[in-house]
Amino acid sequence: MIDVITRTFTPEILAYLLDGALLMLELSVVIVVCSVVFGLVLALLRNYEKFVLGRLAGIYIEIFRNTPNLMWVLICYVYAPLPNVFLRCTFAFVLFTSAAMAEIIRGGLNAIPQGQFEAAASQGFGFVQTLCYIILPQCFHNIVPTLLSQVTTVIKDTSFLSMVAVAELMFRARNTLALLPRYTGQTVGIAQVAVIFGFAALIYFAINFTLSCVVRHLQKRRAVARAA
Repeated sequence: MIDVITRTFTPEILAYLLDGALLMLELSVVIVVCSVVFGLVLALLRNYEKFVLGRLAGIYIEIFRNTPNLMWVLICYVYAPLPNVFLRCTFAFVLFTSAAMAEIIRGGLNAIPQGQFEAAASQGFGFVQTLCYIILPQCFHNIVPTLLSQVTTVIKDTSFLSMVAVAELMFRARNTLALLPRYTGQTVGIAQVAVIFGFAALIYFAINFTLSCVVRHLQKRRAVARAA
């Protein structure tokens, strides 16, 4: 097995796989940032606008929370009016993930006592000022562990994009098996498959385990703070 590993991971193949991991992280960062922004808008509309926009936000959230992410990736890959595959797939992920982010943010908003709005109003704060300076900072402080858990889901789900030829980590791991005979002269067998996909799994595990440790640390700190 050691011989298989040393022969398989040539500098070219290793760089090829690591570039895929970098693209996976870039996709994840863009998706998470855009989804938090859009999810915040959806959460605010659903919580505080009780008429047309609030109801539309609720319908949007329920549709995307109860349908599979891969379906939207395939739909947007074919139909989204965007110039390249990267943007179309990112758009699909943002549509889907923003619904989950909206519910996480709503949970944080609903956990804050409504009396804080009344207290802020008594000090002359308007509704928008109360949200920006009092409610949202507390909300995001409380939901950081849950948001990070959702980030790990996004990172893992980027592997769906290998099905539409986005050259992220999983696509490159699969493609590496076709490149092995050219770069190393090896025929592809069970050992090569195990080594390549094992390396990809190790990268996913290292990233997501690190985030999981951060989540557990934050949860312990919150539990200690509450007990004090």
